[in-house]
Amino acid sequence: MKNIKRYYSMLAGLLALVMASVNTGCTEDIDTSNRYTFTEYTVLSYLEEHPEYSEYVELLKQVKISDVKIGTLESSTVAQLLSARGNFTCFAPTNDAIQLYLDTLQRKGIITEASWEGLQASESLDSIRKVIVYNSIIDGGDVTFYETSTFPKSGNEFHIANLNDRKLSVIRGTVNSDSIYINGEYPISLQNRDIEAINGRIHEMAQVIAPSNDTMADIFRKWIQENEGHYRVMAKLILACGLGDTLSKVRDENWETYWLTKSPNIGDFDKNNPQSGIPPEHRKYGFTIFAETDETWESLLPGKTVESITVEDVKNYLVEHNAYEGASTDENYKDPNNIVNQFVTYHILPMRISRDKLVVHYNEKGYNYASSRNYTIATAEYYTTMGKPRLLKVYESFESQGIYLNRFPILRNGRGRFSPEEENINDYRESGDFCEIRGTYMREDENEGVKVENSTEANLTTESTLNGIIYPIQKVLVYTDNVQTQLQRQRIRFDLASILPEMMSNDIRRPLEAYPTLHASYRGFPTDYQYFDNIEIKEGSRFYYLNGLGKNWYNWQGDEFNIIGRYEFIIKLPPVPKEGNYELRLAVQSNSNLRGMCQVYWGPDKQNLPAIGIPLDMRMGGQYRRLTNTTQPSIVGWVADSQLDGQEAIDEVDKMMRNNGFMKGPEHFSPTPGSSTTARQLADHTRRIMVSAHMDPDKTYYLKFKSVLDDELKQFFIDYIEYCAKEVYDNPVESEDIW
Repeated sequence: MKNIKRYYSMLAGLLALVMASVNTGCTEDIDTSNRYTFTEYTVLSYLEEHPEYSEYVELLKQVKISDVKIGTLESSTVAQLLSARGNFTCFAPTNDAIQLYLDTLQRKGIITEASWEGLQASESLDSIRKVIVYNSIIDGGDVTFYETSTFPKSGNEFHIANLNDRKLSVIRGTVNSDSIYINGEYPISLQNRDIEAINGRIHEMAQVIAPSNDTMADIFRKWIQENEGHYRVMAKLILACGLGDTLSKVRDENWETYWLTKSPNIGDFDKNNPQSGIPPEHRKYGFTIFAETDETWESLLPGKTVESITVEDVKNYLVEHNAYEGASTDENYKDPNNIVNQFVTYHILPMRISRDKLVVHYNEKGYNYASSRNYTIATAEYYTTMGKPRLLKVYESFESQGIYLNRFPILRNGRGRFSPEEENINDYRESGDFCEIRGTYMREDENEGVKVENSTEANLTTESTLNGIIYPIQKVLVYTDNVQTQLQRQRIRFDLASILPEMMSNDIRRPLEAYPTLHASYRGFPTDYQYFDNIEIKEGSRFYYLNGLGKNWYNWQGDEFNIIGRYEFIIKLPPVPKEGNYELRLAVQSNSNLRGMCQVYWGPDKQNLPAIGIPLDMRMGGQYRRLTNTTQPSIVGWVADSQLDGQEAIDEVDKMMRNNGFMKGPEHFSPTPGSSTTARQLADHTRRIMVSAHMDPDKTYYLKFKSVLDDELKQFFIDYIEYCAKEVYDNPVESEDIW
């Protein structure tokens, strides 16, 4: 459970109060001048004063915060938690709501009698109490509580999980926008909401919040068995491909043991010192599925109902539309080369991503995550899907008015028809036109993308399970030759966190608000347990993630990874979209004489990676090479655009820098969210061209970094990497844009 350390601290405080009251003989020595006098309700005292919550209050007093024992004392109750200082959001069920829940359990045959007396087994009794209590409370620590005015947008999740370590979502009514449903099914009272307490807010609930513990695999099997749900066709396809076991995974239990036994001190990680990098409490597995609705399949297969649509029907549809040419078309759907398997796995990301993080908006040019409502410029994430490694572009802009998969608009990027010689527009907004289809495709409008629907209508429901989320789409999603070609024709930028599924599934990447107590801004990862599937960290490395929220660092999306020590680590890279020549680039923010040097290695054989060029000196920025006590002129050739006379001079500086293996930072983002100053204008933010080589989408490539300095405090910095095909960086007609 989350925040256990916080609870321990609270319990220690409560114990101190108890001991003070026991030692009454010393009361005359107690200084009461700074004692806080409670003149208003706490969450608990409010609930105690209102009889309609009496059943809930009784449960709060019975349910412990944790089963972990501290010395000879058991951890305190949730009632004690809600009487202490904090920021609690309490979705308080009434007595009637609790009775309704018990009635439901009886109808399902889970209990024999709809009363607490009907629960004979203490284990079942304890479990049901915990379901009611843990799911009803969000502990915002030192950070925040939630009023309805600060709830996330409809369809999004609260950024902080509840005591059951589950993220709750919000759906607002389509007819009455004041109607709010937690997880789309539990209504908040219209009259009794936003009830003020000195340590939080209370929202009355007419139903107990009890999200299912079904996994992805569970819910697919249930839909087929019970002939219900909105994604029964996808359920048939997924189970036919043998993905049930994979989609049943919830968390790495070996990590649970490791974390409990090796913490609080894993190497240099100290839970009591957030700056040292707190290791994640869990290593959860997660999945994101973009699924065509059953109604979509009925429209694509005329005369067929959901019940009658078979896996073979879908296979025949794909074959008829020339999807996945060269794929096998037999009934061995578990084969990764099978057409159905390729179709299904391209819909699945091996990570759980909430809607507001499918595309991360933080500090793109002109946008301020803390105050902006409208997005400014086109922004995209690129993820590797399950099955055969392939790229999925997830995109959002002001013009798109929503999230799209594989959308390829023509952007006003100062190139081509928007160059200074023609329309002279360079604001990275959509032009209203889309790229021409190139190669085989499924639909004439394929480059407009597939919208990730966000609706409360019954046939467009977003489903959230214990280990994943299903988002509805209404057009068929296929990795066509056209999609691959379009991806190859653009620069592809990966935040390092986006290629690490564990960062998303464990809610580490890019928090949109500060962590609650003990959820530090710094995370550390050990060398004796491989936390990341896609990074192998060698002994001697101290590997940290810094989320950078509100820090105004010169980083894309604000965050970075920082590695010190005699480090050595290997990154498994995402696939390229299509065979061809590519540059592999690394962003370097060298505005610190704390940076170091390392040798870079790259290739397809992880055990035998050749060195690439001379060691990478991260002390060298666009204008200076920073040493411990001196600065020396840089050989890079960086000159600010503002100091150059016209586009031709700007292009000449860019060309000179490229000849030296450098590029200016992108125009896409600003160090300070909302600022007009971009990374391109900062001499200390450059991109290094590390590799220029022919790459194959069916091969896996690895990138290794190894320190070459004796000083173990010198830092390796990594923010994002880029793929850029020769068709983009060496295009004689339309050169690469500055974004």
